[in-house]
Amino acid sequence: MAKTSLEKIESYDEQIAQLMNRKKQEMQKHKQTERKARTKRLCSRMGLIEKMLPDTIVLTDEQFQTFLQKTTANDFGRRELAKLVVQVGNSPKPPKAKTSPQGNAPTPAGVDGCTEGTG
Repeated sequence: MAKTSLEKIESYDEQIAQLMNRKKQEMQKHKQTERKARTKRLCSRMGLIEKMLPDTIVLTDEQFQTFLQKTTANDFGRRELAKLVVQVGNSPKPPKAKTSPQGNAPTPAGVDGCTEGTG
């Protein structure tokens, strides 16, 4: 049976609604993936800081911020960071396993108790 113009229009509207819903679902999935990656990165990096500088564990957030400002957020720290960023930009892909400064086994994500998927 041939569709009338109104039926075709309704069919198109349904298809548009379905596509919009799929787009929304994919966007939510992408945001969730990004959040998980960020959480994993934050936990891994903070775990590394606590492992290398265990005395920072007892600091309040304000004290820790002051510590970071005085030790890393200065000209020297910015120059060193810029060098690393250039190195990352020149490398084909970032390394997957992070190693400790002594070159021992890779540093596990979540050293400070964070687990993937939180946040």
